[in-house]
Amino acid sequence: MPALSAQEGKPATQRLLSRWLLLGEWRAHPVRAIVAILAIAIGVALGFAIHLINAAAFNEFSTAVKSLSGQADVQVAGREALFDESVYPQLAQRDGVAVASPVLELQARVSNNKAGNTGKDGGPLHILALDVFRAGFISPDLIGAPADGQPFDTLADDAIFLSPAALRWLGVAQGDTIALQSGTGSVALRVAGSLQRARAGQRIAVMDIGAAQWRFQKSGKLSRIDVKLRQGVNRDAFQADLARALEAQYPGRFHVGQPNDENQNSRNNNLSRAYRVNLTVLALVALFTGAFLVFSTQALSVIRRRSQFALLRVLGMERGQLLRQVLLEGASLGVAGAALGIAGGFGLAYAALRFFGGDLGAGYFAGVQPQVQFTPVAAFVYFVLGLGVALLGCAAPALEAARAAPAIALKSGSEEVVTTRLAKTWPALACLLLAGALTFLPPVFELPLFGYLSIALLLIGAIALMPQLAAVVFRALQRAWLRTDTSAHAPVRSLTLARLANASGQAGIALGGVLSSFSLMVAMAIMVSSFRVSVDDWLLQILPADLYARTAASGGTGGLNPREQATIAALPGVAKVDFQRVRSLSLSPDRPNVALLARPIVLADPGKSMVLVGDSLPVPPGAKPVWLSEAAADLYNIKPGQQIKLPLAGGLHGFFVAGIWRDYARSSGSIQMPLADYRALSGDMDVSDAALWLGQDATGEQLQQRLKALPFGASLEVSSPSAIRALSLQIFDRSFAVTYLLEAIAIVIGLFGVAATFSAQTLARAREFGMLRHVGVTRGQILAILALEGGALTALGIATGFLLGLLISFVLVFIVNPQSFHWTMQLHLPWPLIATVAGALLTAAAATALIAGRQALSAGPIRAVREDW
Repeated sequence: MPALSAQEGKPATQRLLSRWLLLGEWRAHPVRAIVAILAIAIGVALGFAIHLINAAAFNEFSTAVKSLSGQADVQVAGREALFDESVYPQLAQRDGVAVASPVLELQARVSNNKAGNTGKDGGPLHILALDVFRAGFISPDLIGAPADGQPFDTLADDAIFLSPAALRWLGVAQGDTIALQSGTGSVALRVAGSLQRARAGQRIAVMDIGAAQWRFQKSGKLSRIDVKLRQGVNRDAFQADLARALEAQYPGRFHVGQPNDENQNSRNNNLSRAYRVNLTVLALVALFTGAFLVFSTQALSVIRRRSQFALLRVLGMERGQLLRQVLLEGASLGVAGAALGIAGGFGLAYAALRFFGGDLGAGYFAGVQPQVQFTPVAAFVYFVLGLGVALLGCAAPALEAARAAPAIALKSGSEEVVTTRLAKTWPALACLLLAGALTFLPPVFELPLFGYLSIALLLIGAIALMPQLAAVVFRALQRAWLRTDTSAHAPVRSLTLARLANASGQAGIALGGVLSSFSLMVAMAIMVSSFRVSVDDWLLQILPADLYARTAASGGTGGLNPREQATIAALPGVAKVDFQRVRSLSLSPDRPNVALLARPIVLADPGKSMVLVGDSLPVPPGAKPVWLSEAAADLYNIKPGQQIKLPLAGGLHGFFVAGIWRDYARSSGSIQMPLADYRALSGDMDVSDAALWLGQDATGEQLQQRLKALPFGASLEVSSPSAIRALSLQIFDRSFAVTYLLEAIAIVIGLFGVAATFSAQTLARAREFGMLRHVGVTRGQILAILALEGGALTALGIATGFLLGLLISFVLVFIVNPQSFHWTMQLHLPWPLIATVAGALLTAAAATALIAGRQALSAGPIRAVREDW
């Protein structure tokens, strides 16, 4: 075989050299490479897993919602929870309509069953009441399968059909009897069969519409009407004509749409979009930390091999080849980390969906059982993201390695020139200024995209300023210390400060690791703590009574009637009672319903009845006031002093917006109005809740017993403010469990990053330590220098990281959170947690510097400086 020509052998030689340099670097510092790979892998895995979980849960939730509409072409729904069925004949007889199927939807709590079980989570059972003869043409999957060959059970007035998930949830079987709550009464129904075609995890029940109207006291009421058109009828034209006709005849009473159209999809998506996006951003915090670890790894590697690269340049390696080599080393870290992250993310998603469900603790996707599906497009995006982060992290070191002049780089001691040039002042200041300007911009598609970008720029700008900050701080300390320090340890401290002051570039790399991890931890801790403390304070303000009683209303319309209200008010030990009515209203077809709260309000001082945000405006004469929650005001762009029209009692009524109040319980918005105004407009005298104040010589336990002893007492849920507060905070902690986990992961990655950075810097200074040993500095003094350096750098990083974390928390608390969830909060700093993590970082940095220093000093002073001979 003929020998390769010089031209043909050059690419092969270059590949061999590139592979040798790559593998040699990995063999020389495997731990540093592994830490960088793991940081990228964790970031990619968390982001990819959360994407898969959210996508699976949302798709399953949307599919489950679609299954309830069947094959309907057009759907007519009321803007109130229920509407009068008198509109049904008009729709059924309208030209172009093949079948019109009336539907009554109810949410009923289970009072009891044979096992004494009311559902594992105590939630309501979703009941769909149908006309089986018409529903069979539109939604045949919702027709129950009677047991024991009893076909007429689908029309029986005591029969109910449960989905397999509902059967498991309630712990019942076919033939059992369940008791469902209707107002303060109870309805006993026989489980006549199952819904075999219901989706996995879908907890629903179906019964005859006439039986449901009678049993649950909803005579003449419907929730929606599903319409199937004749063949050849234009659906869009029919929908438009029907919407105009209904609006003309019944102004403001109905929404006419197509099942699963853009409005419905948007409505479902808005339920959890902000929560899902914020989780994804928090997951990518680990990826950002990985990017910096790649930067520090490659920067220190370039510094350590500066003379080697210079020698290669002298021997003929071109700038472009050297640039590609350093980028290849960074890319190899990114490829390995991203590949591990994709595999780990899929495993995490599978485990989370298998053991915890798809709502990640937030309750958005309850009642669905999603299955994880590997999505190649998303996997490719996250793989590219991991690779891109690695390339971004090694870009500056690669450019520096390619630009370095060989003659200067061959000289020992030129390393600090490299690290100084890696950070420029004006781009860092520009990043910080731009970050501040972005906080004034509005959300994009109702997401705080500019807020996220502002946080990223704050981090980049602050990290880039670290060398300059280190130089200023440590030079000032050096001057002050030399004038005042006359102790026996003065030489050690002087050497430490001299090193930190004159090698600020390398100090800046170490500081960046502390800064990125600690500042993000501080910011997330402040945000979560602020939210939790704000919720706790809010609960204390909105729960002034001694006891609270409520009844589980079916369909949002049942409750305590006037006779029952009078009975409660007349109980011994009751000094005062306030009643509240809660209703659900639709203000827009593409948004979730808002909650209407009708309760006694002191018009002269509304702040006694609610937590106001700002002042309440005086109500004009003759106007009926309402107070919107922050979410309702933001979502519908309504300001105090404006008018709002609400659908009540079959019509639109105008109200004066007197102010804004804080409501952490309902992210889709809520509206408060005086109970007297609500009753005058609607004629509805029932209530949903009662707040009771104790009289003299009465105890909460006694009053609870008296309430439970009432004829309708079994239907009441009686709680003390402390129990409600404890349950609410428990739900809060469950909802933020994933956030706590992500925060813990960010802290762990930060600790590993700090340890890897200090270890790499210490091992790279073996020649410096050898020279110090030659001039008489003892081994113990060098270790003391290293411990002081690690402590001083980490202390500066913690101080700066705290200030940066505080700034980021301002963005999270006052920009990101209001734009995501439409509520504000007070700032609270969790000092114990911050101090604990700061102490852990200090300990990790000092211990790592000592351990690495012992290894660097183990070779002996002569061997350490042999390269300088």
